[in-house]
Amino acid sequence: MDLIALQRNAILAMLIALSVAAWALLIWQDTAGHDAHSSMASPSMGLGAPLFIAVWLAMTIAMMFPTVAPMALTFHKMQAARRKRGQAFVGTWAFLAGYLLVWMASGLLAYIGALAAEAGAARLDLSASAQGRVGGLILIAAGLYQLTPLKELCLTKCRTPIGFIMTSWREGTLGALQMGAHHGAWCLGCCWLLCAIMFPLGMMNVAALASVTVIVFAEKTLPWGPAVAQAMGIAILVYGLLIILQPQALPIFHG
Repeated sequence: MDLIALQRNAILAMLIALSVAAWALLIWQDTAGHDAHSSMASPSMGLGAPLFIAVWLAMTIAMMFPTVAPMALTFHKMQAARRKRGQAFVGTWAFLAGYLLVWMASGLLAYIGALAAEAGAARLDLSASAQGRVGGLILIAAGLYQLTPLKELCLTKCRTPIGFIMTSWREGTLGALQMGAHHGAWCLGCCWLLCAIMFPLGMMNVAALASVTVIVFAEKTLPWGPAVAQAMGIAILVYGLLIILQPQALPIFHG
C-alpha cells in the first residue's frame, strides 16, 4: 500500500473513531440525563454555555464527521499531490479545525436561542400544549426549508468535494482553516434546520439524533441524495402539522 493510501485510511479511521466516541458520549449523557434530572429535556438542557457548546460539538462530530470524510479525504489528496511536486503541505487537521470553528459558533447561537426560548416560554406562561405547537412550527419550517433552492444550493456544494476544493483553494495553514470554515458554512446552511428540530424532539434524544444523522448522510453521499432531502422535507412537514394538531405526539411532551 502506498503512503498516500495509508494516510487516507488513517484519516478515515480517525474520523470514524471520533464519531464513534462522540456517539458513546451522547448515549452516556442521555442515560445520565434521564437518571439525574428532567431539565435535560429543556432547550438549554440546564447547562452553562461552555458545557452546552461542548455537547453541541460532540453532536456535530457524531452527526457530521461521517459526511465530511469525502471532503477531508479530497483535501488530503490535493495536499499530498502538492507535496509530491515539492510544494508546501498542510495537514488535514487545519481544514477540520476551520470546519469545527463554524459549528462551535453555531452552538453559541443555538445556546442563546435556547435561553431566549426558555425565558419567553416562562414569561408568557405557555402551557405544555402551546410549547409543543411551537415545536411543531419549528418542524414545519425545517420541512419547508428542505424544499427551497437555498437548501439545494448548499447540498450541491456539500456533495461535490472536487468542485469545492478546486474553487475554494487557499494557500497555507490559514488558507486551510478558511477552506474548512467555508465548507462548514455550506454544511451549516444545508443542515441548520435539521439540527434545530432537535430542540422540540429533545437535544439528548438519541433516536432522533440517529435519524437526523441518517438523513444528513443520505443527502450528502447517496446518488439520490437530493430526492432524499425533498422526501424528508415532506415527511418533517407532515409531522410538524401533526404536532400542531396533537402536541402530545412530541417525544418530550409533558402535560
